[in-house]
Amino acid sequence: MSTEKKADFSGVTAGVDSTAPQVEKADFSGVTARVDSTAEIVGEQTYTIEKGDTLSKIAKEHLGSANAWKQIFEANRDTIEDPDRIFPGQVIKLPPKPAEA
Repeated sequence: MSTEKKADFSGVTAGVDSTAPQVEKADFSGVTARVDSTAEIVGEQTYTIEKGDTLSKIAKEHLGSANAWKQIFEANRDTIEDPDRIFPGQVIKLPPKPAEA
């Protein structure tokens, strides 16, 4: 066993000085935020189903092709269980109209 005395660091203190200029904290007190719906931006519209409507009829009128009924159905899987069973008063989302080729 060694009889050497160990260093005593109990009185040591530390400090950090920087040569970087002091920067004041940013003042965000006047900052406001607003969230707008992106529905208008991406072209999403809604349609309320009327008596006599079919997805094909709605697709032809609003998307330009009766075959686009599939896109309407896919966009509304949370609302429409069967594309042949839609009801007056149901509000569905219409996908954006395809760009002209």
